[in-house]
Amino acid sequence: MAVYIEEQRLCLPAAGCPGPSGGPAAACGMSRLLGGTLERVCKAVLLLCLLHFLVAVILYFDVYAQHLAFFSRFSARGPARALHPAASSSTNFSRPNATAPSSGLPEAPSARPGPTAPILPPCPDSPPGLVGRLLIEFTSPMPLERVQRENPGVLLGGRYTPPDCTPAQTVAVIIPFRHREHHLRYWLHYLHPILRRQRLRYGVYVINQHGEDTFNRAKLLNVGFLEALKEDATYDCFIFSDVDLVPMDDRNLYRCGDQPRHFAIAMDKFGFRLPYAGYFGGVSGLSKAQFLRINGFPNEYWGWGGEDDDIFNRISLTGMKISRPDIRIGRYRMIKHDRDKHNEPNPQRFTKIQNTKLTMKRDGIGSVRYQVLEVSRQPLFTNITVDIGRPPSWPPRG
Repeated sequence: MAVYIEEQRLCLPAAGCPGPSGGPAAACGMSRLLGGTLERVCKAVLLLCLLHFLVAVILYFDVYAQHLAFFSRFSARGPARALHPAASSSTNFSRPNATAPSSGLPEAPSARPGPTAPILPPCPDSPPGLVGRLLIEFTSPMPLERVQRENPGVLLGGRYTPPDCTPAQTVAVIIPFRHREHHLRYWLHYLHPILRRQRLRYGVYVINQHGEDTFNRAKLLNVGFLEALKEDATYDCFIFSDVDLVPMDDRNLYRCGDQPRHFAIAMDKFGFRLPYAGYFGGVSGLSKAQFLRINGFPNEYWGWGGEDDDIFNRISLTGMKISRPDIRIGRYRMIKHDRDKHNEPNPQRFTKIQNTKLTMKRDGIGSVRYQVLEVSRQPLFTNITVDIGRPPSWPPRG
């Protein structure tokens, strides 16, 4: 009995698990089955470990060989350069982009391209930061220092580019000017924030007529067109604005479209109505192509009045039409003032308007003559002082 218990406990294969059929023999069979399964699992795990070890050894020697080849190239070329500088100056030009180092001098590190500027998305057609109707008043003092503090993003010369998007156009704002410093400060105070909210890339040019001869608004606008393009040939939209007109709604976008644009369609001095269908005065905009198509503006309107009607005729004669904003958006306030000295009404304006078809090809941007006396880039605008000559002697009326 003692021997049977010992054989059952050890479950020796040689003993054959003797004993009566039933309990002890069945237990011994189950133990053999579990032992065989465990043995197979252990062998499988051992094979996986061996396989993993072999893969690791192969990868190790492969990386080691690459590093050895890499450093061997430097160790082979380094001493040669130190001992034989003449030999080191030769270059294998059969390799693409091979360059010859300078003789005997240490090579400068190769130039690496700097970080590229991020590509900004296009500016939206409807800028999200617009306010809408604005409160415009001209009673508070307006020093230029204050206007400059209010517009820190405006660069020298009155240039601005949105920091968060890419505008579709580059806009030059042209202002004909003489002795209107008080009006200019208000214009800059209101227009710079408006233009920035409109997400425009723009520059402001004040074209200052030198001397005290008769004022010529349209000729100054021609000068502004040419001088702005000299500074930046990418200008493709031109806004021509009187210095005493401020828009009352920033949704009146200072952009150019498929047709010439008239912005100031509802001034307070006209009761916020368009005075007549052909009116094109105050503030207008033309693309570069449109401006050249009409040969620019006339140069022969000395004194007040008539040039804006001549421009309207030029646009109509070339097959274009005037586009305008909604009258509720195209509202403007004018700074009240007396008529400038040497800007009296032009007595020949009505005759000239009737002859636009005959004069527009010879009188315009191709025939303008002037002399630039000074270009001064101020913090909020570029001032260009020009001599545009004197008006011809008019025959006495009567």
